[in-house]
Amino acid sequence: MPPVTDRDQLKRVIESILFVADGPVEVRTLARLAEATAQDIEAALEELGEESRTRGVRIQRTGQSAQMASAPETAPFVQNYLGIDENQRLSPTVLVTLTVIAYKQPVTKGEVEKILRKNCDYSVMMLKMRELITEVGRAEGPGRPYLYGTTFKVLEHFGLEKPEDLPPLPELEVAAAAAADAPGVETRAEDEAGEVAVESPAEQAEPPGEAPEASTSTNGTLHEAPEPESADAPGE
Repeated sequence: MPPVTDRDQLKRVIESILFVADGPVEVRTLARLAEATAQDIEAALEELGEESRTRGVRIQRTGQSAQMASAPETAPFVQNYLGIDENQRLSPTVLVTLTVIAYKQPVTKGEVEKILRKNCDYSVMMLKMRELITEVGRAEGPGRPYLYGTTFKVLEHFGLEKPEDLPPLPELEVAAAAAADAPGVETRAEDEAGEVAVESPAEQAEPPGEAPEASTSTNGTLHEAPEPESADAPGE
């Protein structure tokens, strides 16, 4: 099979592979299949991402991988087709922990707890169970604690194309303020009691009254974007 040298043909090849893939595909895998350089693959992915913003699918990137997902604004129709429970959401406690990890990654649980001034065992456990974060390495120092980073599902959850699309939030003032009045140790009971719709990082960049929808990967997996927090929602 001859190498793909034409840019438009390369984009078609990449798009086709991402469409049939069950999950993220590494750039080096795309380069091997198309017999192209990693630089050519990166450039083609960038162009595909730009072109897809007016279509019903998006090209999502994180690290050296890419995947295809449905456009966030089509979420209500995709949810209706798939029969997804639109009431699934993250609690404020878990969402704040996810926000810190998203902005500070790679980060240890201890560093997250230092920022939020509370124990985060339960939140980290829930985020790992939902595959929203993963262990990406170990930190230097006593005990060599795990370093955590976000997964592709965070992009789907918040309707983002890549982690860099998170709005600027220097030193996580918003996340720290949200957790400042929370108890020092979180428990399953208090998390479930406080499970309400809350504002996601993507929503913070949207005008009032507008909220991003969830996106769905092409294999049918959908992750809901949290709804804006109501004025009378219970706190932690």
